[in-house]
Amino acid sequence: MTIAPTLKTARLCLRPHTVADYADCRALWADAGVVRHIGGVPQDAQAVWFRLLRYAGMWSMLGYGMWAIEDGETGAFLGEAGLLSAARGLPELDGVPEAGWVLTPQAWGRGIALEAMTAALTWADAHVDAPSVRCIIHPDNAASIKVAEKLGFAPLVDTHLAGTPTRVFDRPVQTVA
Repeated sequence: MTIAPTLKTARLCLRPHTVADYADCRALWADAGVVRHIGGVPQDAQAVWFRLLRYAGMWSMLGYGMWAIEDGETGAFLGEAGLLSAARGLPELDGVPEAGWVLTPQAWGRGIALEAMTAALTWADAHVDAPSVRCIIHPDNAASIKVAEKLGFAPLVDTHLAGTPTRVFDRPVQTVA
């Protein structure tokens, strides 16, 4: 069984999710502002519980997944970031990991997503056997598009997911020397 490694950055700790994260994840995914560009509907308690179980399952079955993001100084929960496989039915995502990040409102505008995803993608470049990593972002989500571009993602195609406009971005895996 594979468990997420712990990654440390200048300000953050990316660590495996635990059952103790349920309350923080529940608050994160219930926040209408957080989910505005991620499906648009707050998630109920069961959906968040199943999300936590999926995170553990991805690490176990795929060897990659999502991390909980903690403030390295205070230990406060700041969100989630990492890689996933969501079987969304978009052919552009077949066979490649999908990058994803979601932050608590307290973490917005502080460079947390960029710092966390830089660590996650550096890890992925060294450990994930895939030609690229892709992400999907609603075209109106300017903040996430800016993060994606800083991470080296480039627009691949505009499409629709469940009737919602969606832009797919691609980032070739960086060869680790």
